[in-house]
Amino acid sequence: MSTPASNQETLLEVQGLQAGYGDVQVLWGVDLQVRAGQIACVVGSNGAGKTTLLRALSGMIRPRAGSMRFGGQTLTGQNAEAMLRAGIAHVPEGRRLFRGLSVRDNLLLGAYLRRDSRADIQKDLEWVYGLFPILAERAQQDASTLSGGEQQMCAIGRGLMSRPTLLMIDELSLGLAPRAVEKLSQSLLEINRAGLTILLVEQDVFTAFELAHTGVVIESGRTAFAGESRALAEDPRVRTAYMGV
Repeated sequence: MSTPASNQETLLEVQGLQAGYGDVQVLWGVDLQVRAGQIACVVGSNGAGKTTLLRALSGMIRPRAGSMRFGGQTLTGQNAEAMLRAGIAHVPEGRRLFRGLSVRDNLLLGAYLRRDSRADIQKDLEWVYGLFPILAERAQQDASTLSGGEQQMCAIGRGLMSRPTLLMIDELSLGLAPRAVEKLSQSLLEINRAGLTILLVEQDVFTAFELAHTGVVIESGRTAFAGESRALAEDPRVRTAYMGV
């Protein structure tokens, strides 16, 4: 992991974000900044609001209050299609691959809003296959029959096929063996080195802080701590509450 440069531009800025479902409010005021070219993480306990945050940022649910700026534009309250067109790709918790469709078709669905040539889309498909060679080997296999780690690779690959500026991943390691998590972590570092900004929601605080340049800790729907991941990992409050130290 590289040390973040202080002069990098802010790509995503969230202030006072509130959101929820029906009568249930989950987020009560989340502040978040993600700098271009970095990996940022959001950590917190179950029910803290991490998944709700990503859903609000990707347009799956409409925020109730607060603001969101992305790439210098205000996108607060835009729908999922508008967010994707703006350059935000969301890899949801549980992967959500399309059962009955091949690995290749699941990947190509990630490019459904693109108006590039078939050659450009094929070039990106080959890049994804280069990142995850097992997907190339199983291109014609039903994606729902892949292992958990391979499904996560396919879900990330599908997100990459939209050519996003920001890739948001919800629970990278959920239900996966340590070896699979290690492979995926190395792939994320490679993706980031290629210039893509990543926002990672992760319950495994050790994995999150190891991968990310900066981090935010959410407690009960609010931002509790924020800063460089190394500093957060050394904060006694964070270590006691989330790292078992």
